Amino acid sequence: MSLTWTDSRDIAIELCDQFPDTDPKTVRFTDLHKWITELEDFDDDPNRSNEKILEAVILCWMDEYD
Repeated sequence: MSLTWTDSRDIAIELCDQFPDTDPKTVRFTDLHKWITELEDFDDDPNRSNEKILEAVILCWMDEYD
């Protein structure tokens, strides 16, 4: 399964698995963007991201983290 920017929940689950000790509230958007684009299953244009998309991923990640 390949991930795109619209897969906020699935991206968040992958990030949770990859960074289990990282509190998503402490992650900067620049790091988040880098980590997402480096995910093995991520297959989308890195330039299609925006603040709204990254916020959605952070919110989903916070749900998964709690």
